[in-house]
Amino acid sequence: QVQLVESGGGLVQAGGSLRLSCAASGRTFGGYSIHWFRQAPGKERELVAGVSWSGSSTYYADSVKGRFTISRVSAKNTVYLQMNSLKPEDTAVYTCAARSTATMKYDGWGQGTQVTVSS
Repeated sequence: QVQLVESGGGLVQAGGSLRLSCAASGRTFGGYSIHWFRQAPGKERELVAGVSWSGSSTYYADSVKGRFTISRVSAKNTVYLQMNSLKPEDTAVYTCAARSTATMKYDGWGQGTQVTVSS
């Protein structure tokens, strides 16, 4: 499994921006894609964004399209989630996960970072 370390969460006013980071801190035995999930109290966990191993393919949930940007810096084994035009409904615990391209299974999860957007 790959071990992931997250950072960048915090408190921001509506309309503001935050950048989350997800870095692999453990052994990576194969290629993987990175995905950001979020979960707010009383709500189901949802997939927010994802990036392929090569970094050439990305996915965004409809709720964040045009506002969030996911990117990958392979040399640093780090994925960033740039969040702009934040809304109160973006408030959640954001977690990154690594999915093995060989098994298509999620092999590692970050600890989660709290994002709070005030109105």
